[in-house]
Amino acid sequence: MESIIESERPDGLMLGFGGQTALNCGVKLEEYGVLKKYGVKVLGTKVSGIQATEDRQLFKDSMIQCGMPVLKSKTVYNFEEAKHVANELGYPVIIRVAYTLGGKGGGVAHNEIELYEIVTRGLTASLVGQVLIEEYVGHWKQIEYEVMRDYAGNSVIVCNMENVLSMRVHTGDNIVVAPSQTLDNHEYHMLRSAALRATRHVGIVGECNIQFALDPESDKYVAIEMNPRLSRSSALASKATGYPIAYMAAKIVMGHSLPELINRITKTTTACFEPALDYIVCKHPRWDFSKFELANRNLGPTMKSVGEVMAIGRCFEESLQKSIRMLEIGNDGLVANRIATKRTTSKKLKTNCRRQMITFYTM
Repeated sequence: MESIIESERPDGLMLGFGGQTALNCGVKLEEYGVLKKYGVKVLGTKVSGIQATEDRQLFKDSMIQCGMPVLKSKTVYNFEEAKHVANELGYPVIIRVAYTLGGKGGGVAHNEIELYEIVTRGLTASLVGQVLIEEYVGHWKQIEYEVMRDYAGNSVIVCNMENVLSMRVHTGDNIVVAPSQTLDNHEYHMLRSAALRATRHVGIVGECNIQFALDPESDKYVAIEMNPRLSRSSALASKATGYPIAYMAAKIVMGHSLPELINRITKTTTACFEPALDYIVCKHPRWDFSKFELANRNLGPTMKSVGEVMAIGRCFEESLQKSIRMLEIGNDGLVANRIATKRTTSKKLKTNCRRQMITFYTM
């Protein structure tokens, strides 16, 4: 990367458009002094802001500083530390890995043997050799907010989403519904204000996704993680709302403000107008376990899906039925499936269909 920068001499870099690899690369370029050496400016969220969201300990500290509740947790750098923290918190515990994509290396440990396996794997996968041992709240709701913020501090919520399988399954392996279906008005605005407060404190410029865990029995909530980049959730939110997130984010990091940008879809409203949905969007993951016969089919904090589909309907049931039909696994939906009468319908196809549905809906 340094040789490319030396040759091309760019004025700036956008680190929010290349996924996790771009963030990791930008952090390393800053640490090695390459950006300062060649006078390259980071456009959008600064490297310090990226570090505050990707480094588990820095993220926890940042959330506490802005008055955001977090789960009991501690960052560790070896198994002995992890074992001590797990004993303090009590099993089960969740292991989250710093600077990884799709929950890679993480998992839920119910005992010391599982803890050793997951922590060892996570430390190897982490860019900085760091994992977070966290209190497990698998039954809590998992809520996501997509936030856009410009240099002037203007912020909008593009979309909020709810994960059907709550916190026990990675959002990439979850059925995700937009907008959220079980939040009341108080809960929605409580989390909305928290999302705006967190992004402002970290210094997000451009697009950001923040995830919350919400206790279904009370108003208690905690901040789980933040992605200061375009992600799968960004693509879902953009398609679901008609809000061109990538385009708007690119304009924002180049210096434009939200009020002066026109939504290219509506051609009348500015980027400061929050989309309003009168329909339900359902995102359903697609697995391909038939190609990986020995793969562990249990879903958890590590993403295993190979793709996803999005369906739109007037109600959740309609959009869910549509999304399952689009998976191309031989089912018309979760229910009301037609009975196969043709001999061309193979036993293997029906077995794969049954495996996919059992894997997901018995969690």
